[in-house]
This record gives sequence, structure tokens and C-alpha cells, in this order.
Amino acid sequence: MIPKSVSAAAALFSLLLSISPVYGDDTDPAQLAQSVADKGLNYLKTQQQPDSSWQNDTQGEFPGITALVQHAFLSDSKYDADQPFLDKSFDRLLADQQPDGGIYAHMLADYNTAICISTLAISQEAEYQAAIHKALIYLRSTQWSDKIQGVPDTLRVASDKDERYGGFGYGKAAPPDLSNTQFALDALHDAGVSSSDPAFAAALKFATRCQNYSETNDQPWAGNDGGFIYTPAKGGLSPAGEYTVDGRRMLRSYGSMTYAGLKSMIYAGLTHDDPRVQAAWGWIGHNFTVDENPGLSFSGLENAKGGLFYYYYTMARSLSAYGEPIIVDPQGRKHDWRIELIDKLAVMQAPDGSFVGQRRWMEDSPVLVTSYCVIALETAKQDLQAHPAK
Repeated sequence: MIPKSVSAAAALFSLLLSISPVYGDDTDPAQLAQSVADKGLNYLKTQQQPDSSWQNDTQGEFPGITALVQHAFLSDSKYDADQPFLDKSFDRLLADQQPDGGIYAHMLADYNTAICISTLAISQEAEYQAAIHKALIYLRSTQWSDKIQGVPDTLRVASDKDERYGGFGYGKAAPPDLSNTQFALDALHDAGVSSSDPAFAAALKFATRCQNYSETNDQPWAGNDGGFIYTPAKGGLSPAGEYTVDGRRMLRSYGSMTYAGLKSMIYAGLTHDDPRVQAAWGWIGHNFTVDENPGLSFSGLENAKGGLFYYYYTMARSLSAYGEPIIVDPQGRKHDWRIELIDKLAVMQAPDGSFVGQRRWMEDSPVLVTSYCVIALETAKQDLQAHPAK
């Protein structure tokens, strides 16, 4: 008979195995990423709704959520848009394309349209080109400039001197922010629009005004740490909070927007030797972590996990676009972002393959968060294949 103490220990060990996978030190990181992503995709298969979407009915109809799930599947070479369960989901997605070309239901028109354009483009299906074309026309019409269509003159930007110029918001005439702007630039980039396109040039002005880099940012709150905030509109806003220096109001940079800003600048054609890109890379080196969304803890420790999975998603796409796998911190320690991100996500995954976060920014939705994680994992895996770890 097994002693109770041994039996209890065995039961505890079995429980730990069910909570998080155990991988040896010699596990290939690309294989680990694939294993974790496969579990995530298997979970997402179980969450498809009877209408073939993955929309979260408790929070309204968001075709962008369905598009993020589709993006997760299409990031894996085992899947393509012609597989029946995905083909039906694309039919459902396009049912939400409105007469104005946007792909949305009742709200957040820019956000949903931009994400849908990216996924439709990533599918590489010729049959979706007409829908992409119409959606791009809509998206372009919502960029803050003097050319916004259907917006009263009082809401138009008179010139590029306005801090809203070049940005995108949640919908037409909504205040612009860097999060929606990065999704819009993802859409343009993924759809094959050239970085020389005027939309990128205008968006670069907006992104520059989101950066704490006073050499190029004309906003009064701009510091010089190289990181980014949420928006310069209405005097500037950062969920990371603000502080004062010699009576001057300053806004704190934080992780997810810094990666969004870096990627936006790269998509707009900036290179590594541009001082704005160098400043952003410097902030990343000083603040790199996979344990929290850095910068948000300044506004309360409970906020450090806010937008954590969106942070992982944006980090992966940004660093892959930047093209440098190694980040060096102030102590001289080298971090391979792909390996650290994969290892982190491997131990955060639930037994059913899902991921879930805090309620803030909808990260209590396991469908949304699992999509973020699978895309991040697949991006890291592909980057490892292109640039093997040393």
C-alpha cells in the first residue's frame, strides 16, 4: 500500500502536469511554439459559433474578433482559407461588409475594418480582393486629415499642424489613437500598400507625435525616453499616467504603444538609423520584459497586467518587423525575445489550450486572447526559422 504522503505528493505532481506543460531544457523553441499554438488552435475550433463566426455575443458583434481567429489559423501552414470551417467563417465575415465598404456591425467601425482587411489579405484568396478594395477605400476615408469624407467641416483637420493629423480612431470622426492607427497601418501593409503611400506619410506624423522624443515631437508634454503614449489628441493621454518635472506636465511611455509606434514607423518606411527608431529601440532595451506590459505599473500595480496579451501580440509583430532578435538590457544581458516570449506563453496556457487575462480591454475573452497568443507564437516561430537562435 502506498503511504498517504507519497500518494498526496503524486497527486500534486499530476495536478501540476495538468496545469502547465513540462518541457526539458533541450526543447527546440520553434517546436515548443508549435505545440502551444496547436493547443490554442484546437481550443479555438471548439469555440466557433453556429453561424460560423467567433463573435462574442456578450460584448456586441465584433467581426474583428472573428478575423483575429482566422488570422491565427492562417498563420499556421496547416490551414488555409479553403478549409470548410474557415471558408464558412469568411462568408460570415463578409456578410458584415457595409454599403460604405467598412466591415463592422454596430460599433468600432475602423477597428473592425482594419483587422478584417489584414486577415482577408493574409488569406491570399483572389475572391476577396474586391472586398479588400472596398474596405480600403472606407478605411482611407477615416484617417484624420483635410480629406475625411462625410465629416462636418468642424471636425476636419485643417492642416498637419493639428495633433490629430494622420491618426485613426475607432470610427469616422472618433478621436485618433496609436492603437487604432497601428491596426490601420497593419491593414495597409498586409494589403500590399506601398510605404510611400500618402496614408503612411500622414500616419507617420501622428506616430511621431505619440513618441516621447522631443527632438521630433512638437507636443509640449514630450520627454526623451523614446517610448510612446496612447494619443496626443486633446492634450495627450497615456494609461501609464503622467507626472511633472519643474512644473511641466509629462506623459509616461508604456510597452504596447511603444511596440505599436515602432512597427508603425517601420511600415511607414523608416530604417534603423532614423533617430526616432533608435530612440524607440533604446526604450525597448531599457524596459524589455515578458512579465508585464511595462510602464503601466506606474498608474497602479494592478494595471501592470493590463493589456498583457495585446502587448505580446504587438511585441511579436513589431520585433519581427524590426528584424533584430536580440535585445540588450542596461546590465548588458542579452534577451532573445522569441525564446523568452515562447517560454512565457507555454506556462501561461490553460489545460484546455486557451489563454485569458483581465477584464480590462476585453482580455477576459479567451477567444480574443488565445488568438493574440497564437499569432504571437506563430510570428516568433517564423522569425526563429528565418533567423535561428544562436
